[in-house]
Amino acid sequence: MTTLPLPPAMPLFDSLAHLEAGNPLVNQYLANLSLNEVPDVGLVYELAVDWLLEQRHSENNYKTYRSELTTFLHWCFAELAISPKDLTRRIMMRYLDYCQSPPQALIAYRNVAQFVQDKEWGERLPNPHWRPFLGKRELGRELPYRLSEPAMKTKIAILSAFFQFLVQEEYMDRNPALLLQRVKQSAQQETDEQAQSFTELQWSYVMQAAEQLASENPAQHERSRFLICLMYACYLRISEVAARPGFSPVMGQFRRDGKTGVWGYFIPRSKGGKRRTVAVSQALLDALQRYRSFLGLSPLPAPNEQTPLFVRHKAAAHGREQGELNANLGIRQLRDLVMAVLEQAANLAEQDGFTQDAAEMRSLTPHSIRHTGITHDINLNGRPLSHVQADAGHDSIDTTSKYLHTGHSERHESASHKPLDHLHE
Repeated sequence: MTTLPLPPAMPLFDSLAHLEAGNPLVNQYLANLSLNEVPDVGLVYELAVDWLLEQRHSENNYKTYRSELTTFLHWCFAELAISPKDLTRRIMMRYLDYCQSPPQALIAYRNVAQFVQDKEWGERLPNPHWRPFLGKRELGRELPYRLSEPAMKTKIAILSAFFQFLVQEEYMDRNPALLLQRVKQSAQQETDEQAQSFTELQWSYVMQAAEQLASENPAQHERSRFLICLMYACYLRISEVAARPGFSPVMGQFRRDGKTGVWGYFIPRSKGGKRRTVAVSQALLDALQRYRSFLGLSPLPAPNEQTPLFVRHKAAAHGREQGELNANLGIRQLRDLVMAVLEQAANLAEQDGFTQDAAEMRSLTPHSIRHTGITHDINLNGRPLSHVQADAGHDSIDTTSKYLHTGHSERHESASHKPLDHLHE
């Protein structure tokens, strides 16, 4: 058999077409490790292959997962001589440091296959030019290696899924990557979500502003009031209620289940091309009835009713809908309506002396309404995470659980009257 020089880090998993056939050089490499470094290398490798084969339905996932596993297992076996079952959260932190600043010998600056085909003998051989880390060049110069924060999060997520598989297979009894995820999330979560969401006080001013504008000028702002209610109650992105090519929101998206009698709001296409039906609260149903009454419609929509949801008050001046009045508003127009309500809410808060809240409210956007609805439903209304996940359209409950927190204002309120000496007080 023709031999090639081995790369400084051994690739472990060939492409899907060749994975199950095994590779003599990889087997020899693992046998040496098992004898001299980590006794259960062979078992870990077999489990890793089983897990990777579960990803065969998506070639992109398979390639991403095998690359991460190869890098991680090289670090475990060749760098630390440690078994994955002996990992702790602290040791996993060392792996992240390793990935942030890998040895220069393990960085390539062009993407090549992990294995190559020997044409004479038909054997699959490790590619001597392959490296586990891929750097960048600019104007012919190699740039310092840098791993972005999203790439780091992806690494942790992939390893967490792998460890969870190993736990299920009873190889290990804990998931060190999951523990690491939780620590990182808890460190960033409050800051991130506070920056994206309205507090209880701030949201109360938003609803007060919407009500005030609707009372003062119903012809203009009954529409704005219902828009705010709908986006908050159903966690909607503004793109999910705006007209766009191929989609024009209608009243018939509010649907009553014939068997249960409950109402839902149907979203035919949202981020990622998914569809979902959001549970409708009684408060939103009341807001819908008020809005429809103002429009001169029956209290609730008929099945498949095609009445536009948010119609123009002035005919379009140009475009395909030039001259049309009874047509839905687009994203820009709806954003303007929302921002007008948010500005009025900030003004009301400022008038009452809440200047810092007003400043924060002016930095928020229509998308903050979605974050606020999710945050309030979990933390104030006590809805189950699985219910909120389904209504929000999150692929993973991990995404939804990021909203599970106690805000600064709530913590301050509970701490504000703590005595230093209970008996003295």
